[in-house]
Amino acid sequence: MMAFSNRVTKLLGIRHPIVQGGMMWVGRAELASAVSNAGGLGTITALTQPTPDDLRREIDRCRSMTDKPFAVNLTILPSVNPPPYAEYRAAIIDSGVKIVETAGNKPQEHVEAFKAHGLTVIHKCTAVRHAVSAQRMGVDIISIDGFECAGHPGEDDIPGLVLIPATADQVSIPIIASGGIGDGRGLAAAMALGAEGVNMGTRFCATREAPIHDTIKAFLVDNDERATNLIFRRFHNTGRVARNSISDKVVSLSQAPEATFEDIRGYVSGARGREALETGNLDAGLIWAGQIQGLIRDIPSCQELLDRMIKDAEGIVRKRLIGMLSQVEEFA
Repeated sequence: MMAFSNRVTKLLGIRHPIVQGGMMWVGRAELASAVSNAGGLGTITALTQPTPDDLRREIDRCRSMTDKPFAVNLTILPSVNPPPYAEYRAAIIDSGVKIVETAGNKPQEHVEAFKAHGLTVIHKCTAVRHAVSAQRMGVDIISIDGFECAGHPGEDDIPGLVLIPATADQVSIPIIASGGIGDGRGLAAAMALGAEGVNMGTRFCATREAPIHDTIKAFLVDNDERATNLIFRRFHNTGRVARNSISDKVVSLSQAPEATFEDIRGYVSGARGREALETGNLDAGLIWAGQIQGLIRDIPSCQELLDRMIKDAEGIVRKRLIGMLSQVEEFA
């Protein structure tokens, strides 16, 4: 099997340039360790843990399940009652984690602290200008998130086919492509566009090790690429979620001319989303998922998924791309 060795694999100390993104309620030790053991980079989501001490215990639990590198995600979002970000940051540093994924608004304080303690920082961006700013800030790797993604794709609506090479043209540090990637074709395409790896979220939800209900996994397999809703558009905090009765209701309520966030607050709480993931009740709350649903056909183990992706990407590079080039040379 071909080894895709590049700056990302070397910086992160991983075999395959495939990263599991930080996902609320999903990025736990079971999934992170499985991705890392399969040769990628697993990620624990810090704010899934109720307290910084709980995060310390989750990091220890992950270490008991893998001896490979893994990351912790810290997402900084505006909030009326923000979590104690500095304490979560200290838990990451004190626990000896070597890689962190940051995302969200105004991360400079956290990036500077992580870099001062020698951590490798991956920062997730949704726009070229944000990637340029993050490079100036001193991050090591940019994870550039296209419009196809689950979660918050930003407000510019630029898909990966344009966003990835546009970012590669503007930054010199390595790029990981996020959004709309779930198989070897996506991996090969991302690298052709200038990325040196990929970040996947929704695809890893549909794996055997993902700590969510089997009904949710089957739901992702059954959906197609049209089965998402964009929410929070009018509030300039766009999110992409799977289409269900709750997200349909949120879209409908938000379309009223006089709508405010209070009209939808009760439907979009994290507690309701967690209930959906853990109980399999598809209409309990929001289920965050991207357009890659249209390419998810099964629920493999993380090892099976990564092995298949690398094999398929290798086949595309060797047979389709190099083979096509050879044919052109012969014709010439």
